[in-house]
Amino acid sequence: MFGLGWPEVAIIAGVALLIFGPKKIPELGKSLGKTMRGFKDELQNPPDNESSEKPDDNNN
Repeated sequence: MFGLGWPEVAIIAGVALLIFGPKKIPELGKSLGKTMRGFKDELQNPPDNESSEKPDDNNN
């Protein structure tokens, strides 16, 4: 795990707990999970470039 041992991971977790507090940690984990899931989905299924282009303005 990035060359970190359990003591280093415990210190990082303790500092994060002190900075964010126990109520904010689950919210941060949830948002990080959603962000990672969205990023992974976009890498696997990139959007179609044709559908994201501007629509024609022929209705003038």
